[in-house]
Formats: sequence, structure tokens, C-alpha cells
Amino acid sequence: MKGVFITIEGVEGCGKTTQLRHLSRHLAERGHPVETTREPGGTPIAEAVRVLLLDPAHTAMTPTTELLLYEAARAQHVSERIRPALEGGRVVLCDRFVDSTTAYQGGGRGMAWETLNELHAIATQGLWPHLTILLDVSVEEGLQRVQGGRPRDRIEEESLAFHERVRQAFLRIASQEPERVRVVEGHLPVESVRERVTTLVEEFLRSHEF
Repeated sequence: MKGVFITIEGVEGCGKTTQLRHLSRHLAERGHPVETTREPGGTPIAEAVRVLLLDPAHTAMTPTTELLLYEAARAQHVSERIRPALEGGRVVLCDRFVDSTTAYQGGGRGMAWETLNELHAIATQGLWPHLTILLDVSVEEGLQRVQGGRPRDRIEEESLAFHERVRQAFLRIASQEPERVRVVEGHLPVESVRERVTTLVEEFLRSHEF
């Protein structure tokens, strides 16, 4: 595979979307072919699944239904968009990927991580990020950031305890895979976070001669 797959992860309101936008612009200015996408979503089918997953009206959705919908959206996303972009030699930047499912459904919902990993392997056909940036902020700060301007979605409306379990699961993933997952303190000023994220990605691309 010719390209590089980079994901940005974290709890609600950690600043992923902002940092991904900055990073995409920075890499494009330096001549890298960039593909920016998100999960759940990234393709028409996966975006339709996203609407189902995040609709706050769907309070009856079971954890198993939720998990399978996330994996179904991912399977389409990988097949239709991510893998072709990587084979075309692009830097793929993705807002959330498998680590979010492990953190939210494993940490938040308490589902078995072994089961999650088996489903990840099926949905991704073995594709895994080369580098993951985890923006770590406290749950309280993250949720405060998403309060303004729009209603909360179904996941954002979960309890503080749920979101704290998600955060701890993200940190557990980072401790288990320190070579792939790099933690950046997301509570710092946006410019400081951007500099740190940019440095990590540039160092990674240089080390892989991309």
C-alpha cells in the first residue's frame, strides 16, 4: 500500500475536527496528496448510517445494534474510500476510526474487547492506522465545548460516567500501543495543540520517507 493512514481520536469536544482541518491544509500546502474523511460516514451509505446512529430519538437502540451499525458503516467506508485512496498514494486523514468503537462500545458500553477486535478485522479487512493522534481532554471540558450552538446527539447525551469510561478506554489503548497512538494534551490553546500535532505527523512522514 502506497499511502499513509492517520487517524485523530478523542472524547466529545476534544478538538478533533479543528485539528484535522488544520493538518489537512498544512500537508496540502507542502505538496502531500491528502484525503480527509470521518467516521461514521465518509460515503453516502455510511453517512446514512451515521444519521441513524446519532439521532437522539433512537433511545431504544441496543449496544449490539449500535456496534454492528458502526462496523457496517466502516466496512463500506474502507472499501469505497479509504483503501482506494491509500492505494493511490494519498495521506488519508480520518476523524475517528476503530479506536473510537473500542473506546465507546468497549469502554462506554462494556462490550468485550476481543469481540470488538474480531469485528474490526472483518470490517476493515485488516486495515489499521499507521499513526493515531489522541487528543486528551477532561470529559467535563469536552462536553462544555459541545454545548453551544446545536443540540447534543445521541452519544453526546450519555452520562458523565459513560464518557469518563470512554476516555479511560482511549488512554488504555494508547498505553497498549504507544508506537502507533500518540497522546496530545487537548486542553492547551488551539495553536499549541496544532503545533504538537503537526510536529508528530511531520516526524512520522519523514521517518517513513513519505
